[in-house]
Amino acid sequence: MVYSTNSIVQEYAHPLLLQGDSENIKLLAKVKEEILNNGITRPVGYTVSWHSNPEIEKHHFGHAHPMKPWRLTLAKSLIMSYGMHAGMDTYVSRQATREELMDFHSDDYLDYLKTAKVAIPDDEYPKDFNLGGSDCPIFEGLFNYCSMYAGASVDAARKLCNNQADIAINWSGGLHHAKKAEASGFCYVNDIVLAILQLLRQHPRVLYIDIDVHHGDGVEEAFWSTDRVMTLSIHKYDGMNFFPGTGDLDRTGPDDEANPGAHHAINVPLADGIDDEQYVWLFKTIVQMCVDRFQPTAIVLQCGADSLAGDRLGRFNVQVQGHGACVAFCKSLKIPLLLVGGGGYTPRNVARAWAHETSIAIGCDATLNPTIPMHTPYRSHFRHNTIFPTLQEILTDHPRPNKNSEKRVREIVSSITEQLRFVNCAPSVQMTNIPPDLTAYKEDVEDRLREEKEEFNKEARRVKEQGLGVPMEY
Repeated sequence: MVYSTNSIVQEYAHPLLLQGDSENIKLLAKVKEEILNNGITRPVGYTVSWHSNPEIEKHHFGHAHPMKPWRLTLAKSLIMSYGMHAGMDTYVSRQATREELMDFHSDDYLDYLKTAKVAIPDDEYPKDFNLGGSDCPIFEGLFNYCSMYAGASVDAARKLCNNQADIAINWSGGLHHAKKAEASGFCYVNDIVLAILQLLRQHPRVLYIDIDVHHGDGVEEAFWSTDRVMTLSIHKYDGMNFFPGTGDLDRTGPDDEANPGAHHAINVPLADGIDDEQYVWLFKTIVQMCVDRFQPTAIVLQCGADSLAGDRLGRFNVQVQGHGACVAFCKSLKIPLLLVGGGGYTPRNVARAWAHETSIAIGCDATLNPTIPMHTPYRSHFRHNTIFPTLQEILTDHPRPNKNSEKRVREIVSSITEQLRFVNCAPSVQMTNIPPDLTAYKEDVEDRLREEKEEFNKEARRVKEQGLGVPMEY
């Protein structure tokens, strides 16, 4: 091979090529081994669905922008290298339709989002609807990107509504800052609001929980005046010194007591440096109080990974284990659960957290080998070979001091306890049937035809079933 004499260009002796069948067979064998070694099977008594679209991962906000959709590639590679997909129903999500997006967003905003001209990377001046600039840049394929991650959340919510899943996962979603007619905080379409609107067609009360380091202002604002959705956001708060500058303890909903949404916005403002022990105790205590009082019939948990130690924007000392403990607690409530992603600006930490939380969802976290499999694509990007690096390994220097005193934490709990005294369970409401999903009918027909075809080729069927984490159906 001829190598370049240009010192800037780096060439490899073995350039990356498309993998052939033989390489794929070898990789499949390694994944099967991981499935067996880690005891991964489909959960007993409940169903987990995973919604993703690889096309989302190809979008790019800009070289210097903190948001990297590539983090989804890293998370997916880790999840599938462990073989966790064998324990779930996996779906390639579709784009949300315009009608679905208009359930929350304004017509003018969607028109502009679809037709906005791509801006140059160094354009610092926001345009209409707060698009453009360094916060919410206009990049190639923006509308498709928004439609795909929103479609995944809508589909995931429908799986819960139709009782086709008990836990539904969309790690590409969780963009909680977007407003009805305004982009904000790297978020353009608020997929969480769209998903909750789907859930409300079947569920009388939905509890939204946000563990992103930033306040979930977009979702809180969307359901500000309803008693059918309670929003709980646990975040860093430092006034206007930290985005978005909202979410103080006294922000509890509309001031008018006659407004149904009064007292239904719960905010937990934290300072830098909170650790696993304090964070998990606070989470379990407050969530249990909210569940006892509000009695939700569905939960949406936004798992923003910028609340992890070592994040590019966050300043907490929460580790993967503590972050995952929040997911485990919500799962233990045995209420239909939608898990979405969110923030997270150090991709290797994001991938670790969401892979660990996927293992919790399917119930294999106790048997999962924490050492990242050797065949994991992009393994070198994780720096450390475990999904549970220590705080010292993550931060390299000393952990940040915890500025959340025990007294302050107790005051927060006491204040929220008092707030919940004024919350009454939402009134009974008329339910609405979800329109049939033609895509599902099409899939059923295709599956039936495929099974009939496989009946004539039992050997091919045996080979295929070896890749599943369930007992063989010979």
